Amino acid sequence: MESELKMPIKISVHMAKWLVISALIGLIMGILSAFFLKSLDLVTTTRLNHTWLLFLLPLSGAVFAFLYKRYGGNAVRGNNLVIDQANGGAENIPLRLIPLTLFGTITTHLFGGSVGREGTAVQMGGTVANAVGRVFRLDKLEREIVIISGISAGFSSVFGTPLAGTVFGLEVLVIGRLRSDAIFPSFFAAFFANFVTESLGVTHTHYNMGQIPDWTPLVFIKVFAAGICFGLAGWLFSRSIVFIKKIYANWIENVALRNFIGGAVVVIVVLVLQTQRYLGLSLPLLKDAFNGESYWFDWIGKLFFTVLSLGAGYQGGEVTPLFEIGATLGSSLAVVLHLSIPFLAGLGFIGVFSGATNTPIACFIMGIELFGSDAAVFFFMICLVSYMCSGNAGIYSAQRIGVEKGVLFLPLWTNWQERRKK
Repeated sequence: MESELKMPIKISVHMAKWLVISALIGLIMGILSAFFLKSLDLVTTTRLNHTWLLFLLPLSGAVFAFLYKRYGGNAVRGNNLVIDQANGGAENIPLRLIPLTLFGTITTHLFGGSVGREGTAVQMGGTVANAVGRVFRLDKLEREIVIISGISAGFSSVFGTPLAGTVFGLEVLVIGRLRSDAIFPSFFAAFFANFVTESLGVTHTHYNMGQIPDWTPLVFIKVFAAGICFGLAGWLFSRSIVFIKKIYANWIENVALRNFIGGAVVVIVVLVLQTQRYLGLSLPLLKDAFNGESYWFDWIGKLFFTVLSLGAGYQGGEVTPLFEIGATLGSSLAVVLHLSIPFLAGLGFIGVFSGATNTPIACFIMGIELFGSDAAVFFFMICLVSYMCSGNAGIYSAQRIGVEKGVLFLPLWTNWQERRKK
């Protein structure tokens, strides 16, 4: 009886403790994200007004590669370091990771690298959370939870999606598993971070999917086919980055030289193709996709330039490029499948993201937060199909596999193979 009376007190103390921790993470991360996003707007405008800055991309890459090598230590692992620690790793996440990834990404955007912003936010969120956890002297399990909360705070504040940010932090660690023990602090860290970022004047762009079609057998087949394409695009994106990284690592041992040559390759390709359409954040690609004004090859162009930039080792995220690859691919498929262009662009926006990150639930929720609930069933279907078709490896190499995709069918496949041998 006495223990039952103590239980409400224990829960109240637990909630109060995590609310304070989450609020502190949210405050710091919200300020960092606001500075980061406003800086990206500034440097993007500067780059568009001074296109010659592209020629400094190789030099900027070499400088930050040197800084990471000389002063970064394990910070060079970026997102994968944060994910490993959230999965129970014992390494420290150094505070120097924040200025390295923050200014490294801003510089990459200034000089035209085709990268995103989520990776930087996740790394900053994990670093901030780790530092806060050390102040509160959290134990091993609590340290995992606080880093997950930092991931959620970073994702939420940079995209303006607190619910998707919450679930992303819980879902991204292990394929097929959800860390529900961290849901309380993750939500409030995501909520507070987004609130602070928006309070500092940051606004997030939303797009209109237009009229949502009624369900028919034909629409079902078309959407299913589009989901397969989105999953394959996510697989192609993640595997291509790994492939390019291996090529550079095998051919060029010096990381500074590697980044310099990688940046020079980007510059040469731009000069050959005579376009800077796919450099930086390339946010106009999203507007064009939803308006039906994109080119059929835009998704290939954005994928190609992003793979070249990230594969060479430039700082930045993958998610915004994934949005653009998905939206432009969806816009192109809409013409072939005879579906509404903004409708399929919206599904592609979250579909390719789902396949490349192996986070279908977070992507489903993001779809609702960004586009509304009218297409909720379509969102869920497209995220699941894309997720299943993208393989067991995504853009985060530290992401563990809890349950392999297709594992339910493996016994049937194995038995069939054994019967064939007999």
